[in-house]
Amino acid sequence: MGMGPVEYIVVGFPGNKFDGKIAPALAKLVDDNLVRILDLVFIGKDADGTIVSFEFDEIDGEESFTVIDGEVGGLIGQDDIAHVAASLEPGNSAALLIWEDVWATEFLEALGGADAMLLEGGRIPHALVQEALAGLPAAS
Repeated sequence: MGMGPVEYIVVGFPGNKFDGKIAPALAKLVDDNLVRILDLVFIGKDADGTIVSFEFDEIDGEESFTVIDGEVGGLIGQDDIAHVAASLEPGNSAALLIWEDVWATEFLEALGGADAMLLEGGRIPHALVQEALAGLPAAS
């Protein structure tokens, strides 16, 4: 079986205000077979600048993340954690998430079957799309 595109995001939680509210939405994406979580690490910086990190299944008392199905771990290394931590102010945290776009696997396999190949791809920032759409004339 092929593999879909793999993406990552870093989500910040100013003031370490992480409460697990994103877990149900992430679990739904997995349950709907749209994405497969490859790794998810939380990174925090204490008030004194000490860096801490842990996989999502190591969160004590945060049952909301137990609903996420997936074989998580191993892709995010110490260099990745250090890179994210370098951008964190003391007293803040972030989540580093790597996932496979399972929904695109069949399309990529079709490309291969048609002797075609993906030459380029990218993500357009949401704000730019919103701005461009706002500038279009209204549909009649």
